[in-house]
Amino acid sequence: MVYYGQTSCEQDTERYLDVVKYVFRSYKKEVPLVINTMGWVKGEGLLLLIDIIRLLSPSHIVQMDVYDWKAMAPLTPEYVHLTPGLYTKGKQQAKCKQMGTSGAENWKSSEVGADASAPEYKLLYVHPEFPRAGVAGEARVHSGILHDMSILGYLGQLQSPDIGAVLPLHSLVPYQVPFSAVALRVIHTDVAPTNIMYAVNASWVGLCRIPDEIRCQTDGPVLLTQTPVCDCLGFGIVRGIDMEKKLYHILTPVPPENLRLVNCLLLGNIALPNCVLVGQVGAARAEGVEGEIPYVTSDYNYSILGAGKLRKKHFKKRINTFQ
Repeated sequence: MVYYGQTSCEQDTERYLDVVKYVFRSYKKEVPLVINTMGWVKGEGLLLLIDIIRLLSPSHIVQMDVYDWKAMAPLTPEYVHLTPGLYTKGKQQAKCKQMGTSGAENWKSSEVGADASAPEYKLLYVHPEFPRAGVAGEARVHSGILHDMSILGYLGQLQSPDIGAVLPLHSLVPYQVPFSAVALRVIHTDVAPTNIMYAVNASWVGLCRIPDEIRCQTDGPVLLTQTPVCDCLGFGIVRGIDMEKKLYHILTPVPPENLRLVNCLLLGNIALPNCVLVGQVGAARAEGVEGEIPYVTSDYNYSILGAGKLRKKHFKKRINTFQ
């Protein structure tokens, strides 16, 4: 498993392909492999899909069409063979470059190569017979809800197996991790070293392992200059940071024997569900906790970049009538 750190690969398709290659190297080819591709099949998304087909060489492709709307051409072996991808060349493109050149043989040997080799797979084309199948807007809403549910399900492993009240984050005992034991990297944006702790605090992080040894030059955090493509062993929440003792306080259900391998924290563009922060207010009040609740406040400045309220989403219930 690799932590990509974003729900869409649109901003960094090159790293996405590097991740796919890294993960695919672990496939032993002793059992069948099912690859669930993304729903991004327009523009660069389709070109990226063609790259992935060439890269992974599947034996079968299952393509599901959208009801009453021609979303894309059937991904036949001939289509993939002729169409250029985002990073790979198609047969047609290579032919065009050969025309009108004196060194046509050189072009052929250097440009076509394995990139344009005809793929061999069977296309299974599925056309749904019911309306509203694959409507993009609804898929985005559902994927957001499922995304929050998956994080909540993961954090549910921190709770006691006994049926009872759900404990808020500040009632759970975290691990203490020295600054010098792990390297830090923010994946999706550039953060000044002076602001890195503000970004990491109260964040969802990937608990990763890089092959390099962590070397601490100062008593501050160890910062990586590039995002590594490395093993991810699980996830956690940086519940707090002790600047005096140089410790991260991390909540995670990852077992201790795996945590010993972790030497890198990757912070991506994955936010904790609003209910994780807002819901602990009621739980804390029920426990008789007075004063401010961690990370929840009404006193903030809108002029600060990124400041804003947590908005609750309200969806209208759709009533479908079936004949």
